[in-house]
Amino acid sequence: MATSNDIKNGTVLRIDGQLWSILEFQHVKPGKGGAFVRTKMKNVLSGKVVDKTFNAGTKVETANVDRRDFQYLYMDGTDFVFMDTDTYDQIMVPAATVGDAKDYMLEGMSIMIASNDGQPLYVELPSSVVLEITYTEPGLQGDRSTGGTKPATLETGAEIQVPLFLEQGTKVKVDTRDGSYLGRVTD
Repeated sequence: MATSNDIKNGTVLRIDGQLWSILEFQHVKPGKGGAFVRTKMKNVLSGKVVDKTFNAGTKVETANVDRRDFQYLYMDGTDFVFMDTDTYDQIMVPAATVGDAKDYMLEGMSIMIASNDGQPLYVELPSSVVLEITYTEPGLQGDRSTGGTKPATLETGAEIQVPLFLEQGTKVKVDTRDGSYLGRVTD
């Protein structure tokens, strides 16, 4: 148990049997009345974001979340298989837990997996990854980097918007948080 004064970004709380991750917090001490902590929390499993206010000094239950490095091995049916880089143990993570991260994962990639009591909660990718464009419409003479964008399919099957001058076979850097194009990568 901890108090509401111990809340920080990234802290995981157990409220009514569910796990909530703190996205933002603010300690508020108004002119009159008691101090309180205003938080924005995200449900770890469903992704729902809510605002909640705690009185100062209120007891809150923190959850022990273990974040470890894993290597993505392969997909087995609807589950993803990862290997712990320290113990070489393999775990299977359901597609629902992996979520949209599957659009940016390649076999052999290092990925952080957060778990609570041995149950995987969520998958955390690096902030950007380098992927190859497997299909896009050919560019035309005169297309410049300041022009528009066109859809491109990546080697993972995800589709992103890229500048008109990029062609099939080009490696690009992609932001894993929002799927945006960050730049071209030359070998």
